[in-house]
Amino acid sequence: MLDLKIKDFIHYCQVSYFSKRSIETLSERLHEFQQFITSHPIQSLQEISYKHLKEFVADFKSPSVHGKKSRVWAMHQFFHFLKLNHLIEDNIALGIPYPKIEKTVPHYLIQDEFNQLLSYFYQKVSAPYGLRTLVLIMLFGLLGLRLQSIIALNRDDVDLGAGLAAIKEKGGRQRNILLPKVLCVILECYLSELGKNSGPLFLSKRKKRINERTLQDIFRSAANDLGIEKKLHAHIFRHTAATHLNKVAGVDITQHVLGHSQRKNTEKYTHLNPDEYAQYMRKHPFMNLNL
Repeated sequence: MLDLKIKDFIHYCQVSYFSKRSIETLSERLHEFQQFITSHPIQSLQEISYKHLKEFVADFKSPSVHGKKSRVWAMHQFFHFLKLNHLIEDNIALGIPYPKIEKTVPHYLIQDEFNQLLSYFYQKVSAPYGLRTLVLIMLFGLLGLRLQSIIALNRDDVDLGAGLAAIKEKGGRQRNILLPKVLCVILECYLSELGKNSGPLFLSKRKKRINERTLQDIFRSAANDLGIEKKLHAHIFRHTAATHLNKVAGVDITQHVLGHSQRKNTEKYTHLNPDEYAQYMRKHPFMNLNL
């Protein structure tokens, strides 16, 4: 019953410029929804009720809270499409609330930890792919670029003469970002070593575009060698870049560097400046009580 409708919906998403990742997520969630529907005596779209949707979102195969959130979004989008094409009268999925996700304590690298990483990878520059890895770590930690944005970078996205890089963001957006001088110097050496004018900027050992698994292996190896207890991943570097940039530049510039359209999205990446906090506590009158 749902096969053709789901195929039509995915095509609609493609021509509507949904991101590749969004389309993959929607496909997965709708495949789960199709499994759920076939386990019930439902013969038409009109027989699908709000109760069915709530049961699918909350209970089918015991999803995690993030899985539930993803399912709610998929139902909202799919039933909007069905209503748009007059296949149903109302988008009953709109009544399903998103689950509340408890906020986790954000992690980021302090200055000494990130400097330790830079020194570690700098010492490995002469090793195979050493220069490539140093550039990667600098892009992550200095600019806070997203994992997929870095993976998608091509050789001709970088203009060292202008000190700019063209970054592909979520939703198919593209923006130019200013590269720090120190990064331009390292990039110039790397591009000279790469010796190509086109194609992926970062290659794996198999001469293909670097992937997430390779980066995870690099992070894990560095953390083990340096004894860093924090789990290193792309998002911890994004938090790191945002936190330290916010200390010297403020939220507005940090928002621009991270590529957020809304200020509130930037604020969750930024943290209290520990230097200002320490200075304030030294001046606090209650800190000087003689007991």
